[in-house]
Amino acid sequence: MLDVKKNGTVGRGAEGAVGERSSAAGRAARRPGSPDPELVERPRRRRFTAEYKLRILSEADSCTEPGEVGALLRREGLYSSHLSVWRKQRDEGALAALSRSRGRRKPHPLQAENEALRRRAERAEADLDKARKVIEVQGNVSALLGELLEPRGAKPDESSES
Repeated sequence: MLDVKKNGTVGRGAEGAVGERSSAAGRAARRPGSPDPELVERPRRRRFTAEYKLRILSEADSCTEPGEVGALLRREGLYSSHLSVWRKQRDEGALAALSRSRGRRKPHPLQAENEALRRRAERAEADLDKARKVIEVQGNVSALLGELLEPRGAKPDESSES
């Protein structure tokens, strides 16, 4: 029979507190393999290729009977504003420009190789500068050690004369 819950609701699948689900409601709502209704994917903007636009425009222009254009739009999931914007683009020659790929153009392979070689040469020059500085420091240390280790009191000229 029907149960009366503490919060005053009646029924088998009645919910308790806000956001709380009973076990029966959870099982009925989700089937195996169905997406989680709690998570909503972000809608993605549709993009139409120039070939598609031209094909739809030619189909729309070939429609002669009343209602054919509407049927075409329903079948393709389009709006009449799409046709008017695409017709303007076609008349302005913008569809030819739309057929190119978007984004940056890929650099010429020789230019990319040239950049890689330039960076490599800069790194080699930096390493060479470091090596020169290390050699200079080593020379200075060697000279200082030579002066420190040289006996100052005894000179070779004085020891032979005495």
